[in-house]
Amino acid sequence: MRGPHNIWRLIRTGATLERTGAMGVVLEAFEAPKPLRILARTLVWPFRWIGIKGDPNMPPVVRALTALGPAYIKFGQVLSTRPDVVGSEMATQLRVLQDRLPPFSVAEAKAAIESELGVAPDEIFSEFSEPVAAASIAQVHKAKLADTGEVVAVKVLRPGIERAFRKDVDAFYFAADFIEFVAPFSRRLRPHDVIEHFDGVVTGELDLRLESASASEFAANTVNDSGFQVPTIKWDHSARRVMTMSWAEGAAMGDNDALRAAGQDLHALGARVLQLFLSHALRDGYFHADMHQGNLKVAANGDIIAYDFGIMGHIDEYTRRVYAEILFGFIQRDYKRVAEVHFEAGYVPADQDVDEFARALRAVGEPIFGMDATQISMGRLLNYLFEVTERFGMETRTELILLQRTMVVVEGVARSLDPSVNIWDVAKPVVGDYIRDSVGPKALARDLWKTAQVLSRFGPRLPGLVESALIKQISEEPEPRRRIWPIAAGSMVLGAGLGIGAVYLAVTLL
Repeated sequence: MRGPHNIWRLIRTGATLERTGAMGVVLEAFEAPKPLRILARTLVWPFRWIGIKGDPNMPPVVRALTALGPAYIKFGQVLSTRPDVVGSEMATQLRVLQDRLPPFSVAEAKAAIESELGVAPDEIFSEFSEPVAAASIAQVHKAKLADTGEVVAVKVLRPGIERAFRKDVDAFYFAADFIEFVAPFSRRLRPHDVIEHFDGVVTGELDLRLESASASEFAANTVNDSGFQVPTIKWDHSARRVMTMSWAEGAAMGDNDALRAAGQDLHALGARVLQLFLSHALRDGYFHADMHQGNLKVAANGDIIAYDFGIMGHIDEYTRRVYAEILFGFIQRDYKRVAEVHFEAGYVPADQDVDEFARALRAVGEPIFGMDATQISMGRLLNYLFEVTERFGMETRTELILLQRTMVVVEGVARSLDPSVNIWDVAKPVVGDYIRDSVGPKALARDLWKTAQVLSRFGPRLPGLVESALIKQISEEPEPRRRIWPIAAGSMVLGAGLGIGAVYLAVTLL
């Protein structure tokens, strides 16, 4: 429930940060102004005794987020890929949240498997290991199938995770609604819609049948992508709280020392991660939306292996074209075109001045292009862009939240491999190829052909729609009998207009 009782949850969040020592560390990492630090510590300090103590063997921030629950852990996972935001030391500490959290017992995992699959685990698996990775929502075991001897990964949801996550999300909803109430200017950002979007995404992550389907679709889309692999789902051994897939053998993406020892080119890996993400997002409109180091491995042959498909992003063709044009405009430093795209897509209110908006965008882009490769940051660009769009009344686009967040995460992964990776140079060929294929005469011809195919399927219904519209019009209000000829003539004109309008409406809707 999203009532005022969540105030307690939010107070306890601040108290936990203070009690674990994380409050000071977080404020320092974000370089908060001294007055804000004093105010925050002063307000929270009296309540520190109600904070959750957590595991004192963990670093302060990891200790606090782990104690607070799965939604907070998810937030920490995102920050772990942003050393440029939180510092390299904290980013390294936060990587523990990706796949090295305290596990639950093998007995509990096997009980969940038997409950879900209706078969004793020992009949399915000839071997079943201790947890090899434990994350915020589930943990993974290495096992061997009894019938084929194939080595597989078995993912099992944490006991009670659905209820625990619901508590966190309800508190977030309450906070968002409270912020909108006390700070009306924040409504432009639609904090409630943002939390609703986050809620929907992670709720899907709590049903492993959906994750299995996502992995299967993603594998089909990327089967021809050079240097990229997706494990195969074992459908007969998967259910709502259990998922079985082929084992992904390789070095962890976050272990740079192991990657170097294996002879991998870290710069090339960083560039490929960015290019694969952009290719999946723009070409397919379906992308892995949780591509942090804990969900990526590098095979001995250099292939990048992705797993954990609980959070996937989807964007339609029109939005892909808009996003690509915006990115390409920044890459080409064509700020007038970037501005025009924002207006054409309805992202910026029509009463704003497009030239003024273009000048504001130039103020965002030019300083970034003046930086050296190690300083260029998609996170910084999005922050600057946020400030500009706020001035021009642009609302938060919930359909782009996951895409933008993942872009920042993937950039962080690439930078963790090699800080000198230039995101603009890496992105340019992928975005350029998409623009060439999706904008222009060939794209228009494809769009018209798709429209013709739709009409050919629904064409037989068009006469019926026109007839229904005419019959409805005639039966609604019988006209008076006087002045028959002018009325009849007018009715014929009106009928013809309605017929044309009905056909147009049918074509538009279908």
